[in-house]
Amino acid sequence: MKKPSDPSDADYDIGDLLGLGSQSVRKNYYPALQERIDELEKERNRYKWLFENALHGIFQANLRGGFVAANPAMARICGYDSAEALITGVIRLREQLFCSSGEFDAIRQELLDNGSLSAREARLRRADNTPVQVAITLLRRPDLGPEVVEAFVADITERHQAREKLRQLNADLERRVEERTDELQNANVVLRYQIEQREKVERELVVAVDAAREANESKDKYLAAASHDLLQPLNAARLLVSALIDSQLPADENRLVQRVQRSLESAEDLLADLLDISKLDQKAMRPDIVNADIGELMRGLAQEFEPVAENAELHFRVRLGSGRVRTDPRMLTRILRNLLSNAFRYTREGGVLFAARKRGPNLEIGVWDTGVGIEQEKLEDIFREFHQILPKGGGRQGVGLGLAIVERMARVLACDIRVDSRHGKGSCFSILIPLARFTEAAADGQKAEPLALAPAFFDGLRVLVIDNEEPVQESMRALLERWGCRVATAGSAVEAVAQFDGSDIILADFHLDENLTGCQAVYAVRRHFGRDIPAAIITADRSDETRRLISAHDLPILNKPVKPNRLRALVSSLAASLNSESQ
Repeated sequence: MKKPSDPSDADYDIGDLLGLGSQSVRKNYYPALQERIDELEKERNRYKWLFENALHGIFQANLRGGFVAANPAMARICGYDSAEALITGVIRLREQLFCSSGEFDAIRQELLDNGSLSAREARLRRADNTPVQVAITLLRRPDLGPEVVEAFVADITERHQAREKLRQLNADLERRVEERTDELQNANVVLRYQIEQREKVERELVVAVDAAREANESKDKYLAAASHDLLQPLNAARLLVSALIDSQLPADENRLVQRVQRSLESAEDLLADLLDISKLDQKAMRPDIVNADIGELMRGLAQEFEPVAENAELHFRVRLGSGRVRTDPRMLTRILRNLLSNAFRYTREGGVLFAARKRGPNLEIGVWDTGVGIEQEKLEDIFREFHQILPKGGGRQGVGLGLAIVERMARVLACDIRVDSRHGKGSCFSILIPLARFTEAAADGQKAEPLALAPAFFDGLRVLVIDNEEPVQESMRALLERWGCRVATAGSAVEAVAQFDGSDIILADFHLDENLTGCQAVYAVRRHFGRDIPAAIITADRSDETRRLISAHDLPILNKPVKPNRLRALVSSLAASLNSESQ
């Protein structure tokens, strides 16, 4: 505490500052005053530290002159080494600190009018005469002098540069928008012309599409009719050749018959595949989704290919699935039949496995073989039309449509096809059916063992063949009698009822004379003999309408041209149902 005799305190003392008499201070309040003075000293030191270490510039100045006080941050903003250098170097704010005297005058006038201003952007002059962008907040202090002010200054150079850059970008963008608008206007003119031309072309296309649709419908009708007429003689020839093969012919004649059979097989396969691929490409083949028994479906295919395995001297193992799956059984059967045909076609030794198993979220039905295999670089090409992997060393060739049909039918059924192959080791082709469509049945414990068909199974089996084509009747009779069947043929149901006293199974062509169908013939024979005779329909008509009609009568279907192994499997199935009924 300063003494009263100190010249600097001659006019007042601490007691006067606090409104107390000096006598009272000395006697009663000295400790409290000393404590208060210490607090004020700490507060002054704290504000002094904040003043000197502030990030923003702080100064006190006289608008008519220069700086009264400034902190180091203010000196750094103005490009001076220290606050003292700034104070001594700038003695006139108007001429030395502000880049524009008009800007200074505007700020000064606003302060005189309002007493303060906040975050006013301005340009200050640095020590090297370069400008610096700042945001300045000023407060007039008339208690210290008429034009004394205190200020806070923030360096906004980076913000100013970013804003200028943004302004430039906006200007560039506006220019580009104008240029683009001009381009679009020009493009619109061209587009209007193109639209007018396109509308003209579309009108012409509508006329062309209508004409093409009519031509396509005519083509489909012609193709269906032509295929039926073509398949009929092929069917008769195929059955007659099969009957000859079963005969005891000399070696030379047997080789010739084998070649004829291969030629007929190639012709009928090509015709059937062309019909199917045409329907698939035109999206004319629609799936008929029902609950199909996987075991029965696989068993029928296994019986169909057992003779193929025997003729090729290959091991054929089958692991039947157990359960029901929602699918189109006809299309699924065609997919698996094509996979089995390829397996036997390209396998010269070893064997083929036909099995179903669960694989992740799918039911996998696959065909594994020990055939020639496929190179990895060719796996992507095998599903293209008319593409074949030719086995070294020969072997019966297909026409290159089997896997194309498999891929398209699997796509229609919303299933995936999986291929795994090693060149020279074998291949695995399988279809993956989502388990969501699969209902598992009780396991029957069936293992992968060869199936066997006993030729004596047909001995004495009475078969009634109803077909309006005599060559087909003769060929069916020749083949079935080779298998031990007793065959009766008729051109219609009326003829069958009038001439024969009964049969064990019926095989009827779908299209008969006088616009009658094989379904009607089957029901007529059944009514006459008073029992539900097992029957199947054989037809060259592959249309969906015909297939749905036959399925509605709950009759099995066999497409022409008839392959002997498929016919044998069908007859086996009908005979088995006959035996189950008798039991």
